[in-house]
Amino acid sequence: MTVRVNKSAFNIREKLSELERPIGVKGNELMRAETAQEARDFVSAGRKNKIINGAMLIDQRNGGAANTNSNGYHLDRFRTQVSGMDQLVQTYQQVNDGPTGFTKSLKITTTTPETSIDASSEYLSVYQKIEGINLQDLAYGTNNAKPVTVSFYVKSSITGTFGYTVYRNETQDRSINKTYTINNANTWERKTITLEGDTVQAIGNDANDNWWNVWHLAASSSYMTSPNPHWGNYSGTNWAGYHEQNGVITTNGATWQITGVQLEVGRNATDFEHRLYAEELALCKRYYQRMGDSNTNELTLGGYAVNNTTIYTSVQLPVEMRAVPTLSQVGSLYSVRANQPGSLAGHRGRKGFGLSFSTTGDGYYLLASNANAYFVLDADM
Repeated sequence: MTVRVNKSAFNIREKLSELERPIGVKGNELMRAETAQEARDFVSAGRKNKIINGAMLIDQRNGGAANTNSNGYHLDRFRTQVSGMDQLVQTYQQVNDGPTGFTKSLKITTTTPETSIDASSEYLSVYQKIEGINLQDLAYGTNNAKPVTVSFYVKSSITGTFGYTVYRNETQDRSINKTYTINNANTWERKTITLEGDTVQAIGNDANDNWWNVWHLAASSSYMTSPNPHWGNYSGTNWAGYHEQNGVITTNGATWQITGVQLEVGRNATDFEHRLYAEELALCKRYYQRMGDSNTNELTLGGYAVNNTTIYTSVQLPVEMRAVPTLSQVGSLYSVRANQPGSLAGHRGRKGFGLSFSTTGDGYYLLASNANAYFVLDADM
């Protein structure tokens, strides 16, 4: 005997919404996914953070020491740029302070404030640039351009509305202006900003600085007279659109800190992607490497003498650099045999460099640890 039971069709999404425990926004998105790849995008599966050193762990240049260079790098991949400031002096330092789950942050402290911000030509911004080759999955310049969300933790003694800009260095430069608000002084707060995709201008597929993440700390009013709330062509009048709070720059002793920076595909901010320290260091070395320096990192280089006064050697870099780096030497190089300093001429590439060392010795030479000597290779943007 055969028994057949028929039941009328029903909508599974409607039934799920009737459960005592709702499936939530992310669950609804997953239910609407039409492909496995779309489902992965919704939950940000796999590697997701486009920012390098977002947890502020790596500081090859300064080793955690404070510096006062307003036009330079303070931690790997994070720098400030200043224009027109007359009095301003600040310190920049990697510090042992962060929200739960983070041990480091970049801290900016104003030690001599700017008296006032002029109506034109003055700004100070924190930024990280991203190579276009790392952003091709965003599909900019097509109808399928994807939204992205930037998230970060910020702590400041000054509350108020601050500007965040993405500037795109392209054939036709593009920009978009957003804001975030610091609500409580001296308190870690997480901020999220979502940007729609740009269907007009593609991102250059190369190793250039096609994308600038910019956090404004001060800006003249001339830099925000025609802001772009959506992607538009860049001009100086929308560099710092919607920025309001200049107090970090004009207040003596004011502080501003940032960590946990993440840029990911999608409209929702997910938990920060903590990479291994070794991974983060290798990513940073694509842009900057420091070889040698002090007793613990003494660098000995093998080579050969071509005559009584010249030694040749070559160095293979642990990480291929973004571009052919500048090569500089700090401290004195010594021939081991002669134990005397000599002059250096270098030939460099993205994967390594060769050296011609003139001295009265032979065999090989080293970087003398007592002179804190080291090489610097810089291919940053």
